[in-house]
Amino acid sequence: MQGSKPEALTAQVTELEMTSPPKQSLPMPINIHTAILRVSDIPLAYYRFLYLRVGKRWHWAERLRMNDEELAAILHDKRTTITVLYVNGAPAGFFELQQLDDDAIEITHFGLMEHALGLGLGKWFLLQALFEAWAVNPSKVKVTTNSLDHPRALQLYQQFGFSPVATREATVNPLSDDDLLAFAKKL
Repeated sequence: MQGSKPEALTAQVTELEMTSPPKQSLPMPINIHTAILRVSDIPLAYYRFLYLRVGKRWHWAERLRMNDEELAAILHDKRTTITVLYVNGAPAGFFELQQLDDDAIEITHFGLMEHALGLGLGKWFLLQALFEAWAVNPSKVKVTTNSLDHPRALQLYQQFGFSPVATREATVNPLSDDDLLAFAKKL
């Protein structure tokens, strides 16, 4: 018996850019042991684990539907960096940056796992992603969010200096039970 396919969702997509580094700094949250580590040549199974744990509730699905070759081509490209947040020794979130051809850096993925939400880490971790993005002196940093993302995501990006540059509507096909089974077989 096959799982039912969930209904497609419509999302309002907002593309944002910032043209100068953030001016603010935030202290590391207290009483929480954190580490941020860049992962070179990330194993595909570990990336898929991070992607699912961070993105499932926000309907991230694209990378889970990719085969190993497609995913490796993106993740192991020298223009892509993946940095993982650990809280009390366990993975708690990640961000992925991609150097674009037009002297821009894109934050292609950013988020926290459910167990890390509400700990006061979101703003601080986003600031770490921005510091890393601006470290290579791009002309701008880009990010895209949508109405299926965290309810305060757009507001948070704007608070850190991003400005909307385009909006559009998109159809998102949520993960089905069959998708999740196929993903589990890749581990």
